[in-house]
Amino acid sequence: RNVMPKTVDGQITMEKTPSYFVTNEAPKRIHSMAKDIKLIVVVRNPVTRAISDYTQTLSKKPEIPTFEVLAFKNRTLGLIDASWSAIRIGLYALHLENWLQFFPLSQILFVSGERLIVDPAGEMAKVQDFLGLTRVVTEKHFYFNKTKGFPCLKKPEDSGAPRCLGKSKGRTHPRIDPDVIHRLRKFYKPFNVMFYQMTGQDFQWEQEEVDK
Repeated sequence: RNVMPKTVDGQITMEKTPSYFVTNEAPKRIHSMAKDIKLIVVVRNPVTRAISDYTQTLSKKPEIPTFEVLAFKNRTLGLIDASWSAIRIGLYALHLENWLQFFPLSQILFVSGERLIVDPAGEMAKVQDFLGLTRVVTEKHFYFNKTKGFPCLKKPEDSGAPRCLGKSKGRTHPRIDPDVIHRLRKFYKPFNVMFYQMTGQDFQWEQEEVDK
């Protein structure tokens, strides 16, 4: 198996996986390994996140049921199935509660997935400040790819093509019944509000939905 090389003086070791934030055992295990570690969590509107999650799975398993079928325990009663991972992951407040048992909020940076798209340099400035780094990455390092709908990385001194996210990113989402979207928004709203209060950050996911 691959082994991460040792970090030498002057380097910062970074490691990531989407599973950490939602795995119950992760905070305790990470704390026992490095209690002073800095944690970065990228979050986005949980409704959009759930649909994106489903779209990713659908690309690999075209035979799976529709999003509408999977999202409900009982659609007639409007009971959301929070045990479905695509829905459960977006309950950020519940997952954060687990992490705050082991780490102070000051060691966690929450990056807005929406702002990372529209203002990547601004979000990366926050990341660099959080890590105690000089702001090397700026707006000069980003190029917006209209086809994918995501910013791409480029080196200002390099005339070559920008480095963009792979083909698995930026997929067109399937059309979801508007009533299902409405029910999901109502389901997530109290969890979102709790998350805003816990982090001290208003990610404006409700405002985003009104704008649409």
